[in-house]
Amino acid sequence: MTALPRKTDDHLRVASYNIRKSVGLDQRRDPHRVARVLAALSADVVALQEADRRLPPRRAALSADLARAESGLQRAPVALNAVSLGWHGNALLLADGWNSTHIHRLSLPGLEPRGAVIADLAGPFGPLRVVATHLGLRRRDRQRQMTLIMAELAGLPARPTVLLGDLNEWAPAAGFAPLDPYFTVHRPGRSFPAFRPVAALDRVATGPDLRLERAGVMRAGAAGRASDHLPVWADLSRVD
Repeated sequence: MTALPRKTDDHLRVASYNIRKSVGLDQRRDPHRVARVLAALSADVVALQEADRRLPPRRAALSADLARAESGLQRAPVALNAVSLGWHGNALLLADGWNSTHIHRLSLPGLEPRGAVIADLAGPFGPLRVVATHLGLRRRDRQRQMTLIMAELAGLPARPTVLLGDLNEWAPAAGFAPLDPYFTVHRPGRSFPAFRPVAALDRVATGPDLRLERAGVMRAGAAGRASDHLPVWADLSRVD
């Protein structure tokens, strides 16, 4: 799907976007271009991956002020310093009316440092828990990482939960056993590489209290060149 359908008030729109430190296919770092993509998503909650530079102090590749001014989204307090937007590159941006009530940061094992952000949010849709993550390149690492995330969630009070991120799994359906049976993993579409997508690396996973109404990959406008990933989005409703 190239253009997004109009967002309706009775659905929650979430999105996930690996912004590659704001470096586009032309190898130019252009956070304004990324912000235009974010504005076009019209999402309530956006999980970003690779939102900060790689080397300490890991300065934001997309500043909170620019994101707010050009996309209307505000950052959740994920970063542990004054210069980053996220933690382990994972950031959360929220539409007006949404705020975070609790942020938990979970370090994940693997070949390279990874992390997950578990955020309890409050907003027009009601209470919501968002898990934002960027899993490892090796399946055995991803399996351990998902297992640790599930163990962490098991110790938390029940709440409608959605998992968003670059899960780095090339297989269409295999590789997500640790998330069963709690999460249903959805494949909005092929999102990588942006110039000729062949893999659905970016996924949305819903807990039992949420229903996927529609989902897709945004290819229109600046999205096709702002990063090496395309953003994915999903409209969700509550299960009565």
